[in-house]
Amino acid sequence: MNTTHINADNFNRECFCISLDEQALRRSMAAEIGDPALFEWVQGRLPSLFSARPVVLSQAQVQGMAQLISALESVVALPTYREEVLSRSTPIARHPTNAKSVFMGYDFHVNDAGLGLIEVNTNAGGALLNALLARAQRACCAEIESLVPTKAQVDALEAAWVAMFEREWQLCHPGRPLRTVAIVDASPEQQYLYPEFLLFQSLFKRHGVAAFVADPAQLDWRDQQLWCEGVAIDLVYNRLTDFGLREPQHAHLREAYVQDAVVLTPHPQAHALWADKRNLTILCNANKLEAMGVPEATQAVLLSGIPHTEVVTPANAERFWAERKQFFFKPFAGYGGKAAYRGDKLTQRVWAEIAAGGYIAQAWVAPGERTIAGGDSAQVLKFDVRNYVYDGQVQSLAARLYQGQTTNFRTPGGGFSPVYVAP
Repeated sequence: MNTTHINADNFNRECFCISLDEQALRRSMAAEIGDPALFEWVQGRLPSLFSARPVVLSQAQVQGMAQLISALESVVALPTYREEVLSRSTPIARHPTNAKSVFMGYDFHVNDAGLGLIEVNTNAGGALLNALLARAQRACCAEIESLVPTKAQVDALEAAWVAMFEREWQLCHPGRPLRTVAIVDASPEQQYLYPEFLLFQSLFKRHGVAAFVADPAQLDWRDQQLWCEGVAIDLVYNRLTDFGLREPQHAHLREAYVQDAVVLTPHPQAHALWADKRNLTILCNANKLEAMGVPEATQAVLLSGIPHTEVVTPANAERFWAERKQFFFKPFAGYGGKAAYRGDKLTQRVWAEIAAGGYIAQAWVAPGERTIAGGDSAQVLKFDVRNYVYDGQVQSLAARLYQGQTTNFRTPGGGFSPVYVAP
């Protein structure tokens, strides 16, 4: 049987082959970072970071996600949309910048019935980890062999990501070379995706850019420059979840940003325009889209692909409690599934917190399913699909397999999974 006969749903339901070559992953980690012990560190601390099972999607599903992303990006570009969103955002979100913001993450639930955009994230992690995963794939069956990416394809993707950071710099400082990057997160060594920070550091260095992995406390604002370990920083790859840089420990980074002394990517304005979950209430509201002058064809794409979303208020809280089983509840600036709840799991105590404000209610869309073991002990995991996007263009895809309410990287057999597109 050749690849033209692959059916995505059948593959996800019936193929139990393992595509992850752990020895290849070990070698790739050692080669990328220069630390042979990193694989054991990941295995010990992050046993569910990588799944051994790939996910297959149809071309129609992939094209449908790309079409919705394009439609959403066209609305975000409208002055009327930007004015409405930024008027309720923090002042720093209105600070102008030419940077686009790297690694936008569009997360979808994709199933037999269609797809739904669950959320948009501005500091979506995992892209480089998935490139590492791609280097450690083996064809689990003849049907998949032609779909496994080649080394040259992965190399080209990583080079495109470096070029993306260089473009961010050039958009703000045309004609000047990018020399230094700081990859910044709170207590980076304690972050779940710390290995990815090391991968980025290595990737930048291989392309002639000095790179530091730093806690905000290591940054120093003086002489109109941002410094890290005595080196002036050109660009900060921002992995912080304090999206408005409000916390006191981020004061030096905040000052460097508002003084245009450093290129910050992703930046607060991008979070306000894309990732504040209240934006979904605009993007799935036909009346608002019509008033903003959004073309009918674009409206149709958004309304069919974004689950109905509303802000929870005292006026509608009683209705949402009664209909809670049909909804998922998320905080406006939430990330990583934190403080997010499926309605049928809610307790009265948690509902009181939601009803007090700061939450959206999003119509429940079932995730896709990937069977990872058959027979009497069949195990079925859920999956979502992340589109890594820069300046409106999808660069790569990854799936995340899990059990529970949201992705968690704690499910045996779960974790990041490669996405293959059936011909």
